[in-house]
Amino acid sequence: MRPGVLALASVSLLLLGAAPAGGPPQPLPARMADTGGGSQLITAVAPKPGSTSGTVTWWDRVDGRWVRAGSAPARFGAKGLVEGAKRKQSTNTTPTGLYGLPYAFGIKAAPSGTTYKYRRVHQDSWWCQDNDSRAYNRWSEPLARDCRAAESEHLVSYGALYAHALVIGFNYEHPVQRRGAGIFLHVKGRGATAGCVSVPADAMRRILKWAVPGHRPHIAIGTASGPTAITRY
Repeated sequence: MRPGVLALASVSLLLLGAAPAGGPPQPLPARMADTGGGSQLITAVAPKPGSTSGTVTWWDRVDGRWVRAGSAPARFGAKGLVEGAKRKQSTNTTPTGLYGLPYAFGIKAAPSGTTYKYRRVHQDSWWCQDNDSRAYNRWSEPLARDCRAAESEHLVSYGALYAHALVIGFNYEHPVQRRGAGIFLHVKGRGATAGCVSVPADAMRRILKWAVPGHRPHIAIGTASGPTAITRY
């Protein structure tokens, strides 16, 4: 095999989770640039930027090694995935990157055993997505006076999709208008999402019971390779 081909083959093996000859396979988090500094991590991986489906896996760091705790099929935005820093609102794309998970919420009560901060959805619970509002990309209960209902999500109206969910900290700490709002990990519906990551209802419940605030869980979203490869985050 030519040297250049050998190098490309080695890179491909690393991205797919295989190890160079003679070494044990490296779990995905061990190959990432950053995992958030905690001992819990969720990875959401799509095959390529245009994909609308992939896999969510949750991991624990035990005795210095990342161990898989669970996995489930996932759906992404209807228009695929895009670099988080370049994302624009209302594009139906899922932002790639590494993000915190500020809190969980749901129309239903938190699953038994949940220790993560959990906010129950009520009739007057909204997520403001109005770019002209001071409440942009925030839970608003009741809806803020400067936030238009037509530009926001009335959380209770999402039914089974928001039975249980986790807020993904995309554009959350210091919101940038028109970059995007209301990106969650939630229960999957019939197809792709408007930009969120979705998993089956049972997987969402398992994730909420698994997440421990003191373990500082994060979520990394990316593709198997290329500029938005999850290993870059």
